[in-house]
Amino acid sequence: MTKHQDKAKSSDLSGSDSEALKDTGSTLLRLVRRLKGQRVRLSVIMASILIYTVLTIGAPLYSAQVVDMLWSSIQAATEQGLPFTITWNNMGSALTRLTVMYVGIWLFYYLQSYLMAVVAETLTLTLRKQISRKLSHLPLRFYDQNKAGEILSRVTSDLDKVSETLQTGLLKLIVAIGTVTGSLVVMFYFSIPLTCIFLASVLLSLLVTRAAATQNLKYASLRQESIGELTGLVEEYYTGRNVIKAYNHEQESLNQVALVAEKNRSVSQKADFLTHCINPVIRLLTRLSHVVIAVIAGGAILNGTMSVGVVQAFFQYVNQTAEPLTEGAFMINSLQSALASVKRTFDFLDSLEERPDPLHPAILEHADGLVSFEHVSFGYEKNQPLMKDISFRARPGQKIAIVGSTGAGKTTLVNLLMRFYEVNDGNIMVNGVAAAEMTRRGLRRNFGMVLQDTWLFGGTIAENIAYGKPQATREEIVAAAKAAKIDYLIRTMPKGYDTVLDNDAANLSIGQRQLLTIARVFLCDPPILILDEATSSVDTRTEMEIGRAMKKLMQGRTSFVIAHRLSTIRDADNILYMENGNIIEQGNHHELLKQKGSYASLYDSQFA
Repeated sequence: MTKHQDKAKSSDLSGSDSEALKDTGSTLLRLVRRLKGQRVRLSVIMASILIYTVLTIGAPLYSAQVVDMLWSSIQAATEQGLPFTITWNNMGSALTRLTVMYVGIWLFYYLQSYLMAVVAETLTLTLRKQISRKLSHLPLRFYDQNKAGEILSRVTSDLDKVSETLQTGLLKLIVAIGTVTGSLVVMFYFSIPLTCIFLASVLLSLLVTRAAATQNLKYASLRQESIGELTGLVEEYYTGRNVIKAYNHEQESLNQVALVAEKNRSVSQKADFLTHCINPVIRLLTRLSHVVIAVIAGGAILNGTMSVGVVQAFFQYVNQTAEPLTEGAFMINSLQSALASVKRTFDFLDSLEERPDPLHPAILEHADGLVSFEHVSFGYEKNQPLMKDISFRARPGQKIAIVGSTGAGKTTLVNLLMRFYEVNDGNIMVNGVAAAEMTRRGLRRNFGMVLQDTWLFGGTIAENIAYGKPQATREEIVAAAKAAKIDYLIRTMPKGYDTVLDNDAANLSIGQRQLLTIARVFLCDPPILILDEATSSVDTRTEMEIGRAMKKLMQGRTSFVIAHRLSTIRDADNILYMENGNIIEQGNHHELLKQKGSYASLYDSQFA
């Protein structure tokens, strides 16, 4: 099983087929509640739909009178041998009124379509804002369990599906209900037998639609899930393209993408077929009913039981009713697909958020660097502890090194310090104040981080350096760049500090990107530093230069340094050696060597 498949199976966002078929009513009700803020627009839309429906039903009824009047006038003129003419009193006013009715139908259809587009896009914007807020309040664990592509599919594919369906499917469905109901009343008034023939074909159409809709919801849900899986896989392979090429895994990655794409094609094919196959079937049944109705209506005209105007009006109602039923069947299937997207969006919005900040938080404007772990325990799952009873103290200005093998818990330790994760038991104290008693913003304002992974954003070099201090002056930015030994490189670039970085700053080396992130911390000038292999991507000479600058920066500041190369932390005041999530040794370099324990073994393995 690939890494991607494994994550997809464990994802909080993934669900079974049966889950997609549940709670449709509650999902629809929840969506309706989201529209409460647009009551005025919705009221105008409903009024427009009502007027549109009345005109749509009334126009054929009035046209029956107009056609009969026209037919009578033509017959009278023919019998008298006079030319047929239209005056205002003779047909002119009636034709004008009929024209006004048709113009009104167009006008109110335009109005309701425009306002529904506004409602749909406003709802989409609201959901996107809520998703953006949600992303900033989700715990780090959520991102560990879900791929970026799967999350992005909720912001793009799912919301676009909802917007499209609201603008077309829901509007047409509401109009269809009103139009069909009114048209059937008039059709029964004209002819009960002909209407019953038409309804027989409608009933058969509804049975076909219902059977297709049930299966369509299932495949629509599977399609949205497969889109998320495919998006996540492509995003993963695009990010890791260099690794894929280095290990000659191009064909394997292509095969994996092809496998997931084929899965998406298969379910999309079934969903699209079920969505689009309904229209031709319903149209066939409708056309057959038209033939039967035409034969019977022709006989009624010859018998004098129905007039020409009534028959043409009846056929208008048949077409007027059949088309909404055809579109209604199509839109019911589309709504089923949209509901699957809505449910996925709501499932995302219902994901558990971070523990809320305290209502009356402690305020720590500028820490002096005193940090302590007091009997801290932590596990990604509460019944599976990773750290047990961790205790140590970092005094102001001390350099605390965290070492150990890969997976020992070094990064987890600093993640707890930054409250990226919440401790299960114990307290993390900063200046004697529990981190949990502060807001995350207030806590993190006292920290500066340089990670192994360099993250630069779209914008100029100056903006990236000033990311943690947007109000910084150009002089402060330049001073930070000089301290990080990156000023000379920046000045050699086409626009210097105003050079725009894009495409993940691909025109810079990994080491140069790391230097920019280090300059970012220099500028923030925080009282506590966290350095996660901060110099792992630079050459030895640059490492030495940064080391001297960092040593100057760390003077008077508490520093937590995660390192694999022990040469960089021999001067640390306290070294924490971690294994399986726990601190098994701590002390300075010379003390740990004298103990001849795990740290000494690791040191000997590097410098033997």
